[in-house]
Amino acid sequence: MNSMPAPTIRKKASSAKSLSYSARKALMVHIGEKPGAEIADLIQEMALEIEELRRTKVSITRIVPGEPR
Repeated sequence: MNSMPAPTIRKKASSAKSLSYSARKALMVHIGEKPGAEIADLIQEMALEIEELRRTKVSITRIVPGEPR
């Protein structure tokens, strides 16, 4: 029997996407449990970070006249 811990599934942020159970399972079946779980966790962390960046994005308005964009 395999003594690998089950993959942790994190709760979603407000509108952040996460991998479905099927997608996580497919990763683990095709590339192995530990590497698949690591990749799935990394994807989830990146999705949360992207969501955070989108939420905190600030528009910058140039105020110097005559400066090209």
